[in-house]
Amino acid sequence: MKKMDYQNVKGTQDYLPNAEEVRRNIRRTLEDVFIQYGCKPLETPILNYTELLASKYGGGAEILEEMYTLTDRGERDLALRYDLTIPFAKVVAMNPTLKMPFKRYEIGKVFRDGPIKTGRFREFTQCDVDIVGVDSQIAEAELMVMALDAFRKLDIQVTIQYNNRKLLTGMLEVFGTESEKINKVVLILDKLEKAGLEAVVSELNDQGLSNSTITLIKQFLTDDGNSSFSYFETFAEQNEEARQGLNELKELESYLEFLSVNNQCVFNPFLARGLEIYTGTIYEIFLSDQSIKSSIGSGGRYDNAIGGLIGTNENFSTVGISFGLDVIYTAMITSEKELKENKNVDYFIVPLGTLKESLLVANYLRNKGYKVELEMSNKKLGKALDKANKEKIRRVIIIGEDEVKNNQFKVKDMISGDEWIESYQFK
Repeated sequence: MKKMDYQNVKGTQDYLPNAEEVRRNIRRTLEDVFIQYGCKPLETPILNYTELLASKYGGGAEILEEMYTLTDRGERDLALRYDLTIPFAKVVAMNPTLKMPFKRYEIGKVFRDGPIKTGRFREFTQCDVDIVGVDSQIAEAELMVMALDAFRKLDIQVTIQYNNRKLLTGMLEVFGTESEKINKVVLILDKLEKAGLEAVVSELNDQGLSNSTITLIKQFLTDDGNSSFSYFETFAEQNEEARQGLNELKELESYLEFLSVNNQCVFNPFLARGLEIYTGTIYEIFLSDQSIKSSIGSGGRYDNAIGGLIGTNENFSTVGISFGLDVIYTAMITSEKELKENKNVDYFIVPLGTLKESLLVANYLRNKGYKVELEMSNKKLGKALDKANKEKIRRVIIIGEDEVKNNQFKVKDMISGDEWIESYQFK
C-alpha cells in the first residue's frame, strides 16, 4: 500500500501539548477578563449562508475574496465565517427581545483564504467582545481598558492606536474626494505606515483624483500638527461629519484621560481599518516592542450592520473588539513569555515498584483538588525526573517500598532542588 504524504493544509497548524497549554492559558485569561467586565457568552455557527457574509454590511470586498465558499447537498450556497462580527449581528437581528445594552463575548475558529505571515493563518481563533445599545464613547473606552487589562494579565506590553472614520471621511470630503471613491481612498491611507508616503500617493493617483485633492491629502499626511485635535478644528467647521468625528474623539479621550490610560492609547489620524463596516471610532492594538509589526487586536463602532441585516436601516449603536489568539500566542513565544512552570500539573508521581500504592496517593491528592499525573510506564527514576524537567512540572512525588513501609512519601521541588517527607497512611 502506498504511504500517504501526511501534511497539514497550508495555513493550518497542529499545536502539541506544550504549545496548546500556553494557548489555553491565553484563552482562559481572556475569558476571565471578559466575564469580569460583565460579558455574556455566545456561540454562533461556523457555517453560514453566503448571502449573509457577503452582504454590504459584512467584511467588504477584500475579505470576500478570501472567503471559503461551498454548497451542501441541497445546492445551497454556504460559506465558512471569516470573523465573528456578522454572525453576532445576525443573532441580534434574529432576537429582537434581547435586553439592551447587550454585551457578549465569543471565542471561536474563523477561516480566510488569505496571505500567510507571522501569527496569521487561514484557520485561526478570534476572541471577540461586542456591545449593543450604548451611544456614548464610554463603550469604546471600556473595551480599550478591558484590552489593556487583558494584556497586562498576559504580561504583554501593548499600545492602542485609535481614530474615527467620520473624521477621516469628512476630511476627504473637504479635500474634494468624490463620494464614490472615499472608501477606496480610506483603504489606501490605511497602508501609509506599511507602504510609505510615495506608494500611497502613487495609489491615489491611480484612483483618478484631481491634482488639488491629492495635494491637499499629501499636505494632511505630512503636516507636523496632524496628531493634535486642534489641527482638525478648521475642517470640522466646514464639514458636519468631520465635526461629529472630532467630537466623538474628544469624548473618548476624556474617558481615557480620566482612567489614566491615555499614555497607552494614542491618536493616529491615518488609522483607517480596512473594513467598510465601520462608522465611527476605530482602534488597533500593537505590541510595544514591535516584535510583531501587524496588530494583535482591533475593532471599532459599526452602527449600521444590525439594522441593515433586519432591512430597516435603523441604527443599532454597536461597538466591538477582537483579539487574535494565534498572534497573541506567537507574541508570547517570540517574547519568551511562555509559561515557566507547568500549571496544568501540580504533582507528578513516580512509583518505584509501588504502582497500586502510588495510584492511591494520586486519587487522594485529586480528591483534595490537585492536578496529578501518575507515571505508568515503569520509567526509571532518572528518566522520570528528566521528563518532569522537560515538561516543567515543579513537584515530583517519589514512592518506593521503603516509603510505603514507613507510611510516607518524598516530595522533590524540581526548581529549587529541595526535598521533604510527608506522612500518608498506606495501610
